[in-house]
Amino acid sequence: MSAATTRSRTPRTPDRLCVEAVELARAAAEEAAFPGVVGAHVSAVAEGDRVVTHFFESKEPGYRGWRWAVTVTRASRAKNVTLDETVLLPGDDALLAPEWVPWSERLRPGDMGPGDLLPTDAEDLRLEPGWSGEDTPPPNSVVSTEMAELVEAEDADVTDRAVVPVRGSITSVAEELGMRRARVLSRYGLHGAADRWDDSFGAKTPMAQAAPASCVSCGFLVAIGGSLGQAFGVCANEFSPADGRLVSLAYGCGGHSEAAVMPAPLRPAPPVLDSMASDEFILRPAADTGSVPVSDLPAADLGHS
Repeated sequence: MSAATTRSRTPRTPDRLCVEAVELARAAAEEAAFPGVVGAHVSAVAEGDRVVTHFFESKEPGYRGWRWAVTVTRASRAKNVTLDETVLLPGDDALLAPEWVPWSERLRPGDMGPGDLLPTDAEDLRLEPGWSGEDTPPPNSVVSTEMAELVEAEDADVTDRAVVPVRGSITSVAEELGMRRARVLSRYGLHGAADRWDDSFGAKTPMAQAAPASCVSCGFLVAIGGSLGQAFGVCANEFSPADGRLVSLAYGCGGHSEAAVMPAPLRPAPPVLDSMASDEFILRPAADTGSVPVSDLPAADLGHS
């Protein structure tokens, strides 16, 4: 490890002659870069006994916050300071590139396009060894050695040059039965796939919560084989939002095949109060409708009209 990157945990007293060798350090930095790029002297840090690193500002475009680090040293009892190394290092406020992430961790569903090849790790937890017998590929390999060499070759057509098994061999029989696979889904891979599918088209989705019934009783459900067929199927209703998708048997939508013949939901009884009729209220009764004749009333002024 270089002296410029290894710092002592205990403070040291900088060597006087090494600290004074600023011009020697600047000349070394300018030789590594070119004149005009090395800026002002920032500091001098003791790296060890008679070892000092001089830091200079960097004026290189695109290297904002970086510093030229020049380490100088001298031998014991010697007066001549010599150059150790020169390197460009990032400072505290340096502009750095994002941390590199392997492609396998950057890959997301939907990133693959036409012509893309996605190699699968030999230790992928989603897979486990499949059928093994004669003419089997090497352990934990997706394709045989010959096929792998074709894949590595540029513009190789691996589909047309696939190795055909000998008729009558165990491999050919296994291929007819759909068993000729170097690896198959492991229990971990099955559970991971089931969790993803259940999140998109499962019983907890809003569509399933409002559905009249679940997909397990729907005539548009296409059954699938394998262990996943006990919990999932393919929707074949063109009007369903899950058409052509793998759905949970507990999923459901308004396009259920028996939605039209299902019992109608209970409706409340009609109200007893008839609000459609109207009652007549007479604001000014007729003069001849009272119990006292109008002629018998006194003609006194009651103070109002």
